[in-house]
Amino acid sequence: MSRSIFVNRTLNLKHIKYIGLDMDHTLIRYNTRAFEGLAHKIILEKLVSVKGYPQDILSLPFDFDRAIRGLVIDKPKGNILKLSRHSSIRVSYHGLQRIEYKAQKRDYRGTVIDLSDPQYDPVDTSFSIAFATIYGQLVDLKDRSQLDLYPDYESMANDIGAAMDCAHRDGSLKDVVCENLDSYIIKDPELVEGIERFIKHGKKIFIVTNSDYKYSKVLLDYAITPFLKDHKCWSDVFELTITSAQKPRFFYDNLRFLKVNPENATLTNMEGPLEKGIYQGGCASIFTTDLKLDADEILYIGDHIYGDIVRLKKDCSWRTALVIEELQDEVDKANKARKIEEKINELMKLKLPIETQIDQLICDKIEQGITQHEKQIDDLIAKVGELDLQIGSHIREMNKAFNSYWGEILRVGIEESFLAYQMERFACIYMARLSDFFTQSPRSYFRSSKRFMPHEPH
Repeated sequence: MSRSIFVNRTLNLKHIKYIGLDMDHTLIRYNTRAFEGLAHKIILEKLVSVKGYPQDILSLPFDFDRAIRGLVIDKPKGNILKLSRHSSIRVSYHGLQRIEYKAQKRDYRGTVIDLSDPQYDPVDTSFSIAFATIYGQLVDLKDRSQLDLYPDYESMANDIGAAMDCAHRDGSLKDVVCENLDSYIIKDPELVEGIERFIKHGKKIFIVTNSDYKYSKVLLDYAITPFLKDHKCWSDVFELTITSAQKPRFFYDNLRFLKVNPENATLTNMEGPLEKGIYQGGCASIFTTDLKLDADEILYIGDHIYGDIVRLKKDCSWRTALVIEELQDEVDKANKARKIEEKINELMKLKLPIETQIDQLICDKIEQGITQHEKQIDDLIAKVGELDLQIGSHIREMNKAFNSYWGEILRVGIEESFLAYQMERFACIYMARLSDFFTQSPRSYFRSSKRFMPHEPH
């Protein structure tokens, strides 16, 4: 995969006047493995110092592969779930222990997960990986502990969430990032070059981030300003920089804008319509009205499927683009696993006619009273069982080519994952990193392909 833009809905950039960017994990690329490891460490420290958890948890190791984006935490049960596009559970763990299919079916028979139910917490950003990892570890510790050292599963999930919010809010996480930018932030000169190129074509670029101004300034000074050729500073590049935006509330609420003084970060009330500058808070409705824009003249690009894409699409009707940084790795692994997939398909071709033959023989037995095929039926069933063992072995091998616990991010077996469904429904286009977009022509016409329904020949 090279500089690819993947299209769900046709998007003509000639009609786009303003391009909005989320900052964290979109405009600013993180070393995600290092950042999540830091978050894991700091959240554990908060749980001990603020919530009174045992000191022993500070030695819990960070396993980056224990969670992937798109999972769902069932807080009361201590389970972590992976859903299909139909919200059905396909893979599940209780803490760190895999739940076998029969137990999963017993516990969740007929259950369709509704993410609006507060029982469930979605793992829908890269920032959530540490959260899900710690939750699995604490559930496992609670189950193995003979002492009453830990609260119930749901309280643990809420405590981890509170500790994570505290780490973001009090600066304990961001201060470490700011002091070690080389370790946590990835510079992308090609992205900066592409942004300046789009500006030459008359595109207005703006930022909407939940990060505060001081943190945003440090990251933008480090990752954007040094690579500018046509501008002196990042603040000259972006038409508006909106900090502490409180997304997704920014997209549906009616919050007022405050003007940020870039010299000392002080705030003043905004008078009159929006103009080029740096702001805090605000809302999409004022943004669109003040700049005299139609919703379909704005493209917003972010990495948070819910906070950046789903609510935006539902409430504002802006055009949307999703950055999913795992995509490059997923495509590379899929290419390597293609031979395994071909073996699975070959075995399925052998299996299906045998199953059809078994069905016909059983129907003959029931409908016509034919009984002389009993041994043949038993032999065919045994043959299907042998094929199933081979298929299962290859499926496990294929899953290990991706994530050894969860498999592919965007698939569960032959079905799309729930994350893939959300991407398809709410993101007009998607990509692995923002520079993939800004290396395209500012006049690009992204056309979607025909989608075939099951009954259509293709």
